[in-house]
Amino acid sequence: MNTTQHTVIPLWPGGAPGSESWDQVEEEAVMPGWNMPYVRNITQPSLIVYPAEKANGAAVIVAPGGAFHYLAIEHEGTQVAEYLSAHGITAFILKYRVLHTGADIQKEVGEFISNRDSRAAEMAELMQMTHADAQQAIRIVRQRAAEWGVNPRKVGFMGFSAGGRVTSQIALNFTPETRPDFAAPIYGAIFDEVVAPPDAPLLFLLCAQDDEMASRGSLMMYSAWKAAKRPVEMHIYARGGHGFGMRKQGLPCDTWIERFVDWLKGLEMV
Repeated sequence: MNTTQHTVIPLWPGGAPGSESWDQVEEEAVMPGWNMPYVRNITQPSLIVYPAEKANGAAVIVAPGGAFHYLAIEHEGTQVAEYLSAHGITAFILKYRVLHTGADIQKEVGEFISNRDSRAAEMAELMQMTHADAQQAIRIVRQRAAEWGVNPRKVGFMGFSAGGRVTSQIALNFTPETRPDFAAPIYGAIFDEVVAPPDAPLLFLLCAQDDEMASRGSLMMYSAWKAAKRPVEMHIYARGGHGFGMRKQGLPCDTWIERFVDWLKGLEMV
């Protein structure tokens, strides 16, 4: 979970729009029982930079998941960024804003998942903030691309679960300056019907068949891209469940990130 050796770039040095009044304290901890490092109560979103060992021009902004209550900062964040940077891809972990949580975070997540409607208004407000954070992250990477040996036309976005929904947001709604060149929602939490824009970015979808929520959402995204005649590739593993990230389970999905890099190579992004 140690990110202290990496440059941290605040997204909004003057204060994040919409959450200026938030007073919760950001915390890094390990989830009891899950043995999972996480970060919660993020009020000052940022990018953590993982420079490529031998930069090939591509960049990926990585958005960890966590049911919009926390960020699974290790197996959906640092481990992903380390793999990408070792393969020539400059990586940036996006610490985006999440819901305020108290001491019993596992209980709060369980209640949220069982009754999302109870926090619908709060979630609608938060989704505007996460979208703004994603847009600002792309702006910063493009503006400072030369600093990291990045090609401004090879800037992509990848996210897991809730971070996959953030990824789908930016792949569906963008301006010319915030359009990702490619996007990869990994077992994305996608609930709404989608319509791909005519200039939708290159799309990579991946999930497990035994993850009903993500497989349904991935199929919706795939169908939308196909209907718009936009390039899309999808991988659905038979087993893997939800939230595997970089964890090894002794299953074919253990090598999913290699398929992602293969896809980028096939598109000459790396």
